[in-house]
Amino acid sequence: MQTSNAMPTDAERTAFVSRLEREGFDEILTKTLEANVVIELHSHPYDVLALVLDGEATIDCGGGPRTFRPGDVLEVAADQPHTEHYGPKGYTFLLGRRHKAT
Repeated sequence: MQTSNAMPTDAERTAFVSRLEREGFDEILTKTLEANVVIELHSHPYDVLALVLDGEATIDCGGGPRTFRPGDVLEVAADQPHTEHYGPKGYTFLLGRRHKAT
Protein backbone atom coordinates (compact mmCIF):
# COMPACT_ATOMS: atom_id res chain seq x y z
CA MET A 1 0.00 0.00 0.00
CA GLN A 2 1.25 3.43 -0.89
CA THR A 3 1.19 6.11 1.77
CA SER A 4 2.70 9.16 0.07
CA ASN A 5 -0.70 10.90 -0.23
CA ALA A 6 0.37 12.22 -3.64
CA MET A 7 -1.84 11.78 -6.67
CA PRO A 8 -0.83 8.55 -8.39
CA THR A 9 1.16 8.89 -11.62
CA ASP A 10 -0.06 7.51 -14.94
CA ALA A 11 2.41 4.63 -14.52
CA GLU A 12 0.99 3.83 -11.06
CA ARG A 13 -2.55 3.87 -12.44
CA THR A 14 -1.55 1.57 -15.30
CA ALA A 15 0.14 -0.82 -12.87
CA PHE A 16 -2.96 -0.81 -10.67
CA VAL A 17 -5.24 -1.65 -13.62
CA SER A 18 -2.87 -4.52 -14.51
CA ARG A 19 -3.15 -5.78 -10.93
CA LEU A 20 -6.94 -5.64 -11.09
CA GLU A 21 -6.94 -7.64 -14.32
CA ARG A 22 -4.47 -10.23 -12.94
CA GLU A 23 -6.55 -10.67 -9.78
CA GLY A 24 -9.79 -11.27 -11.69
CA PHE A 25 -11.62 -7.99 -11.17
CA ASP A 26 -14.23 -8.03 -13.92
CA GLU A 27 -15.37 -4.41 -13.69
CA ILE A 28 -12.90 -1.50 -13.68
CA LEU A 29 -13.99 2.13 -13.53
CA THR A 30 -13.16 5.56 -12.15
CA LYS A 31 -15.71 7.17 -9.82
CA THR A 32 -16.01 10.62 -8.30
CA LEU A 33 -18.28 11.09 -5.30
CA GLU A 34 -19.53 14.34 -3.81
CA ALA A 35 -18.03 16.07 -0.79
CA ASN A 36 -19.20 15.38 2.76
CA VAL A 37 -21.44 12.43 1.85
CA VAL A 38 -22.03 9.80 4.53
CA ILE A 39 -23.14 6.30 3.55
CA GLU A 40 -24.29 4.39 6.60
CA LEU A 41 -23.66 0.70 7.24
CA HIS A 42 -24.09 -1.35 4.07
CA SER A 43 -22.33 -4.05 2.04
CA HIS A 44 -21.73 -4.96 -1.61
CA PRO A 45 -22.13 -8.38 -3.29
CA TYR A 46 -18.62 -8.03 -4.83
CA ASP A 47 -15.01 -7.53 -3.70
CA VAL A 48 -13.64 -4.00 -4.06
CA LEU A 49 -10.04 -2.96 -4.64
CA ALA A 50 -9.54 0.78 -5.12
CA LEU A 51 -6.72 3.26 -5.65
CA VAL A 52 -7.49 6.74 -4.30
CA LEU A 53 -6.81 9.39 -6.94
CA ASP A 54 -8.01 12.56 -5.20
CA GLY A 55 -9.79 13.69 -2.05
CA GLU A 56 -10.30 11.37 0.88
CA ALA A 57 -12.70 8.88 2.38
CA THR A 58 -12.96 7.39 5.83
CA ILE A 59 -14.03 3.75 5.69
CA ASP A 60 -14.94 1.61 8.70
CA CYS A 61 -15.18 -2.14 8.10
CA GLY A 62 -15.75 -2.86 11.77
CA GLY A 63 -12.17 -2.48 12.99
CA GLY A 64 -12.40 1.27 13.47
CA PRO A 65 -12.38 4.05 10.90
CA ARG A 66 -9.43 4.54 8.54
CA THR A 67 -8.91 7.52 6.26
CA PHE A 68 -7.65 6.88 2.73
CA ARG A 69 -5.96 9.62 0.69
CA PRO A 70 -4.39 9.86 -2.78
CA GLY A 71 -2.04 6.96 -3.46
CA ASP A 72 -3.63 4.70 -0.85
CA VAL A 73 -5.15 1.35 -1.83
CA LEU A 74 -8.18 0.00 -0.02
CA GLU A 75 -9.90 -3.35 -0.07
CA VAL A 76 -13.41 -4.30 1.01
CA ALA A 77 -14.43 -7.94 0.76
CA ALA A 78 -17.77 -8.96 -0.69
CA ASP A 79 -20.59 -8.81 1.87
CA GLN A 80 -18.37 -6.94 4.40
CA PRO A 81 -20.53 -4.40 6.28
CA HIS A 82 -18.90 -0.96 6.25
CA THR A 83 -19.55 2.78 6.39
CA GLU A 84 -18.17 5.45 4.04
CA HIS A 85 -17.61 9.15 4.81
CA TYR A 86 -16.26 11.35 2.00
CA GLY A 87 -14.08 14.37 2.77
CA PRO A 88 -14.62 18.07 2.05
CA LYS A 89 -13.11 17.78 -1.47
CA GLY A 90 -15.10 14.69 -2.37
CA TYR A 91 -13.46 11.44 -3.37
CA THR A 92 -12.16 10.13 -6.70
CA PHE A 93 -10.88 6.60 -7.06
CA LEU A 94 -9.95 3.93 -9.59
CA LEU A 95 -12.09 0.95 -8.68
CA GLY A 96 -12.14 -2.73 -9.40
CA ARG A 97 -15.14 -4.93 -8.61
CA ARG A 98 -14.83 -8.71 -8.58
CA HIS A 99 -18.28 -10.24 -8.77
CA LYS A 100 -19.00 -13.68 -7.40
CA ALA A 101 -19.30 -16.47 -9.94
CA THR A 102 -22.93 -17.45 -10.52
